[in-house]
Amino acid sequence: MNKFHFIFDKTKKNIKLKKIFLNKYKNFTPKNCDVFIVFGGDGFMLHTLKKYQKYKKSFYGMNTGTFGFLMNKYKANNLYKNISRAKLVKISPLQMNVITKTGKVFSNIAINEISLLRQTRQTASLEIKNKNKILIKKLICDGVLVSTPAGSTAYNLSVRGPILSLNSKKLAVTPISPFRPRRWKGKIVGSKTLIKIKNLNVQKRSVSVVADNIEVRNIRNVKIKVNNTIKFKLLYDKGNSLIKKIKLEQLKKKTN
Repeated sequence: MNKFHFIFDKTKKNIKLKKIFLNKYKNFTPKNCDVFIVFGGDGFMLHTLKKYQKYKKSFYGMNTGTFGFLMNKYKANNLYKNISRAKLVKISPLQMNVITKTGKVFSNIAINEISLLRQTRQTASLEIKNKNKILIKKLICDGVLVSTPAGSTAYNLSVRGPILSLNSKKLAVTPISPFRPRRWKGKIVGSKTLIKIKNLNVQKRSVSVVADNIEVRNIRNVKIKVNNTIKFKLLYDKGNSLIKKIKLEQLKKKTN
């Protein structure tokens, strides 16, 4: 029988659920558990995946947040049964390596997307390369994001980027409010590629970069690639897989 470690987001609803579930089930330590049971929304799940990735265990999310695209529907009963029947999906995150205006170096991972955003009223001026091939020489915009298939229905979809199938082995490079050229809609590139984004005007047009929810400000350039050495293991109820959720979003987009 599976050993669970329960993790609850700090909301009033989850405080009540914590008492119920911890009275019903033994709460094993992160080291000794088989599955992390996560109560919250997508943002809390992203935070939890990164925090506990070192244990290389499976994660089963129950949505007590708002949207919960990465989560399962909340169910109070049959937890052992639901876990035993759940479908496993493995996803790799994006890795960003950043150099700031002052030469500082930062590195972080993102499960959904890495986004570059202007810091001031002035638009960003960016050069984007796919390895050494120029995707766009000069993009004047509010920003740009690089999305994984798992994240393509999140911020990427909100800025009219493409929805990527989970097994597509692709990444979406999507502009945010492009000013010049106005008609540039971005590119879909292979997941093995190295994407290089350079701030063309570091002194006057400050740009920040955000990996899911981790921000680095005043960047000079950033390199982005998939880190295949990391595999996040997500469990989904039958009929509620991440693959199915993405396909449903693709159908919605076609009909809208």
